[in-house]
Amino acid sequence: MYCPNAFAVQEAQACHALMAAHPLAHLVRLEDGQLCADALVLWPDAERGVLQGHIARANPLAQAEACAVLAIFSGADAYVSPSWLPGKAEHGRVVPTWNYSVVHAHGMLRVIDDEVWVRAQITRLTAAHEAGFAAPWQLDDAPADYLAAMLRAVVGIEISISRLQGKAKLSQNRSAAEQAGIRHGLAACADEASRTVAAAMDRFATKEGEQK
Repeated sequence: MYCPNAFAVQEAQACHALMAAHPLAHLVRLEDGQLCADALVLWPDAERGVLQGHIARANPLAQAEACAVLAIFSGADAYVSPSWLPGKAEHGRVVPTWNYSVVHAHGMLRVIDDEVWVRAQITRLTAAHEAGFAAPWQLDDAPADYLAAMLRAVVGIEISISRLQGKAKLSQNRSAAEQAGIRHGLAACADEASRTVAAAMDRFATKEGEQK
């Protein structure tokens, strides 16, 4: 991934936070000389340095044992208008761009055909995402025979992370006045993604200020 130093996310903790907040990844691998990709939920285990998930047993990925993979996690992204930059009125030499955050996780894939393991993985994943509900759904809420059939239809996967690359392109290479204009413009947008990117810029600026 092309990543200028200004945009590099060095802290593994920040990369794991983005993966947990946006767990739907694109998992890329090489199969028969061609690149293949699957969209699937991968949950990070920061302590063990792995990603875990499950896939349909019928998915060809279930036969791709011990292969190198790249999991791509994308955070919020947003269009940046030149009209938000002071330079538009001063000299006009401004162009549009895009702000975004992304994490690339490289590693080796292991397929786990073990119903106990898969059930435990799904239980952890469900608990994490149901935690905010007043009455969290649990696996045992489903009929036992139905759940058993669902579990038989999937296999587990685990990716041992060998390398993490984080990139947060949040206008760090621009002046304070330009950053302020972009944050204000994004925060005023109607779509949630733009406002989320504005908030990310605020958090990044605060963190950078604390480190100085």
